[in-house]
Amino acid sequence: MLIGPYINGTAVVMGGMSGAFLGAKLPERIRTSLPQTFGLASMGLGIALIVKVHFLPAVVLSLVIGAILGEVFYLEKNIGKIGGIARSFADKISPPQGGITHEEFQEKFVAILVLFCASGTGIFGAMTEGMTGDPSILYVKTILDLFTSAIFATALGYSVAAIAIPQLTIQLLLAVGATHILPLTTPAMMGDFSATGGLIMLATGLRICGIKVFPVANLLPALILIMPFHHIWSLFF
Repeated sequence: MLIGPYINGTAVVMGGMSGAFLGAKLPERIRTSLPQTFGLASMGLGIALIVKVHFLPAVVLSLVIGAILGEVFYLEKNIGKIGGIARSFADKISPPQGGITHEEFQEKFVAILVLFCASGTGIFGAMTEGMTGDPSILYVKTILDLFTSAIFATALGYSVAAIAIPQLTIQLLLAVGATHILPLTTPAMMGDFSATGGLIMLATGLRICGIKVFPVANLLPALILIMPFHHIWSLFF
């Protein structure tokens, strides 16, 4: 029985609700500095995953094609609309926190949506539990997500708690599908998968820290493309 995704989702809800409730009660210096710390952690984890790369050209190709697909289908824009719907619903419960603008909200919401739903820890944790029944990796992510969601919710409000829905959906699909996917992979393929996710997490960290606003949601198709691209590259090069 899968338990990790449910515990992880519960932590996001609890953190989002408590952070939104505290809101401006937290000192400004904490609300400003901690997201930068989370962005730094995302970049550090991304770098740690990037070094696992095996076929760098396959990784780069998947990112380029993935970004094109994301732009063609307006992936980031559509995710931003979903975030706007979540914010509208949440604002009926509680007023917006800190007078954040719609543009600022959309930028931060998309970044943390990718951070929660497409992190290497969550992806591998869900797949590991699906294969072995061990949820320990997701337990680690749960601790991080509890505090991360609380801090971001002080600025974005109760809409952060809604991120638990796509996160839970993705983790359950990965865990259930892991028994069919992992037997078809190789260590080298998983290394390139990790590197692709690491580059996306690096871009996410840069965005959270306000260094460079990458369209990180538009890069997500690369996670689907990297495994077949790796296989093709290994056959012909």
